[in-house]
Amino acid sequence: MAWGGSLLATLIYSLMFLSTVTGDPVYRRLQPLATLVFYAGTAYFITNYRIFDARELVLAGARKVFLVLSLSGLGFAVDSFMVGGKEVGLKWLLFGIGAAWLITISESRLGNLLRAYPQRGKNLRLVQEVAQRESQSQKLEVSFRDILKKGGNTDVVSIFHFPRASLPECLGRSFVSEEVLRVLVSMGWVTPERLEREKVSEERTLISVFLRDNGWRALVTVEGESFIMLVGVGIRSSRRPYTYPQVVELMELAAIMESALERAHFAAKVQRTEQLATVGLVGASLAHEIRNPLVSIKTFVQLLPTHYADPAFREKFFRLIGDEVARIDELTQQLLDLAAPRSYQTESVGLHGVLRPGLELVEARAAERGVKVMVAFTAEPDTVFTDASAAKQVLLNLCFNAIQAVEAKGGTERWVRLSTRRVADGVELAVSDSGPGIAPEMQRRLFQPFQTTKSRGFGLGLAICRDILANVRATIAVDPALAGQGATFRVTFPCQAASS
Repeated sequence: MAWGGSLLATLIYSLMFLSTVTGDPVYRRLQPLATLVFYAGTAYFITNYRIFDARELVLAGARKVFLVLSLSGLGFAVDSFMVGGKEVGLKWLLFGIGAAWLITISESRLGNLLRAYPQRGKNLRLVQEVAQRESQSQKLEVSFRDILKKGGNTDVVSIFHFPRASLPECLGRSFVSEEVLRVLVSMGWVTPERLEREKVSEERTLISVFLRDNGWRALVTVEGESFIMLVGVGIRSSRRPYTYPQVVELMELAAIMESALERAHFAAKVQRTEQLATVGLVGASLAHEIRNPLVSIKTFVQLLPTHYADPAFREKFFRLIGDEVARIDELTQQLLDLAAPRSYQTESVGLHGVLRPGLELVEARAAERGVKVMVAFTAEPDTVFTDASAAKQVLLNLCFNAIQAVEAKGGTERWVRLSTRRVADGVELAVSDSGPGIAPEMQRRLFQPFQTTKSRGFGLGLAICRDILANVRATIAVDPALAGQGATFRVTFPCQAASS
């Protein structure tokens, strides 16, 4: 409306200019006709394509009146203060600059002052932030519904996503029939008010019943490259119908949502494919790794009847059974973590308090292998946003790896050091050891699955740590390799929650 008003004003002043320059009065006579055509076109589109309530008409009229009066005053001022034919070009330059400024004021500041569309920009920004931040389809849909509920002041919001490739199968289990979906796609958007204004037909009646049965007052359809999405919203708390600009906004929001959901779907599909491929590769290794402890257990079980009276044999048997069963349990847990990652929820926690219970397990295992554990938790404050179980699991994985590295190297210097400190992005946990260090060629692929220099295990520990930390917005890195000087891993936990 504002742009239409400015176009009309520009056209009228252009006709006035042509009439003055050419001396032909026909240009002045065209001014009422241009105004009549503009208002006739506006009335046509309002009646047939756009839906305005009384409040919207008043606000649109106020902006139009402001723009027309402002442009008229600007033109009169420029014409009054700059007299002379030589300055015609300068007049139009100043008028154009002033008109552009007034249009900007009318669209932005005046629109906010009159509260015409105060929520539109905010909703778009919130949806874009969620689309950039979240990568899981379920979380995206929940966040999108919350934004639409708050922005539209409604309790009913529905989002449905149909893959084109499996559309017949989806429709067979869905609430929407293929005929209804075809009509919705062809219409793009529907509201009860639009259906009332258009010609009565069997298809329109079908859509009207569909809206009423689901409690929707507006429904938009978005066609993506691989998906069709429906977004329906219910009646607002104000009980007012949805205007056309609000429907356009809903369509814009739905387009962003569809793109984000499509991206999340394909990302999840790729991730799942990679996980299944990894699980297939790990199957052969799992059979080999589990076979070794099972052979040891089988051997001792066969010898047990003839050596049961020997106390030393029994003690060795019980210790071996415990160690080998724990080894099998660790291998299978790694496989489960890789195949079906856990869901973590971040919250504000004290990092030191979360890590100390895990230190008891680390110190117990280190003592069995003659490794000294040194702790220097100096970060103050130590509050971070993470999942307690995730932080503990990463600590155990890194420390157990460090103990194995120290044990493999041997020698008299056998230690593992843990420390914390404050850094710019959060709190850093460093795990260092006196082991043989990491070869430079190995360091580049250190966090990939099946990368290990140990004679036992899958080489999944660091890959699992990386995935866990990515889910809680933490990072892991390793210091540059120095031959014979051990390894240092650094985990940084964020001190601020994810922006909402």
